[in-house]
Formats: sequence, C-alpha cells, structure tokens
Amino acid sequence: MTVFESLPTTPRSEELIDKAFSRAARAGRAKEGVEAQESMLQTAGNILSDNLGNVVTSWPDFGEVDPFYRELADAIVRREDLNVDTLRQHLNEVMWASRQIDELKSEYHGRIRNADADTARKLRKQAFARYADVTESVADDLLAIADARDELKTLPELRADEPAIVVAGYPNVGKSSFVNRVTRASNEVATYPFTTKQLRVGHVERDHIRYQLVDTPGVLDRPADERNAIESQAVSALGHLADAVLFLVDASGDCGYPLDAQLELRDEVRERFATAGSEVPVITVCNKSDRSRDVDADHYMSVETGEGVEEALDAAIEAVGYEPELPFEDA
Repeated sequence: MTVFESLPTTPRSEELIDKAFSRAARAGRAKEGVEAQESMLQTAGNILSDNLGNVVTSWPDFGEVDPFYRELADAIVRREDLNVDTLRQHLNEVMWASRQIDELKSEYHGRIRNADADTARKLRKQAFARYADVTESVADDLLAIADARDELKTLPELRADEPAIVVAGYPNVGKSSFVNRVTRASNEVATYPFTTKQLRVGHVERDHIRYQLVDTPGVLDRPADERNAIESQAVSALGHLADAVLFLVDASGDCGYPLDAQLELRDEVRERFATAGSEVPVITVCNKSDRSRDVDADHYMSVETGEGVEEALDAAIEAVGYEPELPFEDA
C-alpha cells in the first residue's frame, strides 16, 4: 500500500454544513430551552471542527515522506495552480477553519449559557451562520485537496524500502518482455496518472530479498526534450527509487530507432540518474543479440530465445549490492 492509498474521501463544504446542521437539529429536539440551543451549538461545532481536522491529519507529513513519493506526488498533482507546496497551503487553510470553528463554539457556548431561551436561540443562529461562513471559506481548498487525493490514490505501488531495478530504453527494444520473462509474468500493471501509458512492476527474489523491476513506458523511452515538465519530474522521482538501471538497446534496429539515438538516450539516463556523491549504476544490455551484437554492451541477451537473460538480471542484482539492515548488527 502506498502512503496515499488510505486517504479517505474529502468532503465538500456543503456536505459538511448539511451534515452538521441536520445532526444538530436532531440533538436539539431531544432537549428544551437553553439546553437545546447549547446541544445544537456543540453538535454542529464538533462535527465541523472534527471533520475539517480529519481532512488534514489523514495526510502524511510531506517533510517525512520518502523523496521518491514526494517528487512523484508533486508530478502527479502538478497543474497550473496545484503542486505539493500549494497542497500544503490548502491543508493549512482547512486546519485554520477547524480551529476557528472550535473558537466560535467556545465563544458562543459562554454567551448562550447565561442567556434566556429566546436570546440563546438567536445566538445559536448567529453561531451557525458564522460556522457556515468559515466552512464555505475553505470550499476551494477542500476541492483542491479532493482532486489531489483522487489522483494520488492511483499511484502505482512502488516500495521505497525495497531495492529497485529500473528497466529503460526506447520502445520495442524488449523491456516489457524482459520484465515478464524474469518475473514469470507475475507482474503488476498500473497506470501512470500523468500519462496514458502503464507502469509495469515485477518482482524477483534472491537470497530472501525481493527486488522490484520497474518498466517505465512513457517516461524513460525518449529524450528529455520530448518529455513535458511533469514527465521530467517523474524521472527525477525515479532517481530516488532506482538502485540500478538496465538499459536495453536493439543493435538490429528492428525497434525502429537508430542505435546512435539509443546510446544517446542511455548516456542521458546515466547522467540524469547521477546523484550527489554517488551514481546509480547503468548497465547496457543488448537485446535481440541473436539478430545483431553490433554494439559495445555490458551484456548480450535474447529475451526471445532466453539466451543471456538470467545473466543480465544477475548483473543488475549484483550492481544493486543490497544488504538488508539486521537489528543485531550494531549490538
């Protein structure tokens, strides 16, 4: 499950107001006089304050979210007027509204308690009007949060705590076939919310360690100048996730792209995945080697015949060099 998958549905402002006032009316019918007005005030205030507060507290703290998820979230929700930073502003506004309603509830509770029945009723109606004003003032914030929630819930499940091998290369070089073969087709398919393409995630296990194999069509299959800003940010997010990159090339040219262009993309991916102080290893694998091996590659394989496939996978796993942290190692 991703950090955003459990986000609850975000209520609309009018839904909250209707819910709060209808329940308050029921609570008031069970009592009389000033006591009825107090009950209505408390019920409506609690429902609005609690529900608005829950909208905010249901979200993870973006300062503590893994950089991969934070950047991918920013790519997914990024529009002209919305990104992770503005989403946080919307959440802050909703939390302000929750606290403001709490303050109004306390203020009017003190005033109603010392009033006669008619005055108490007028004060309660004033409080309801102010409750509604505050809630309606964050209507746009709630809509923006709802939009972000709906998009982020569709994030493909990629675990930042598991080693990941990203499979890259131009279309038709055999990336999906490779992932399908080494994971024995037990891979998951999910749609990128920011493209019309699909993300394929397969898993293999070695020495009780599970490795993710990530095929990224629509993102790492063309040069940077052909990606839009959102797709470029998605590549940046994958840089936080990847522990190694298997870059597939097709020396035969059957994929429809010149070899020179494929190698230029390989070099660009290598540069893009370089991080401060370290580099994500990029392994060049010539697929369709039964048709042509006319390229300087680290490994040669043919997914179609199976030749060299396991060796390419082994090379990627070795390049990852993942060693799990054992709780007793520092003891």
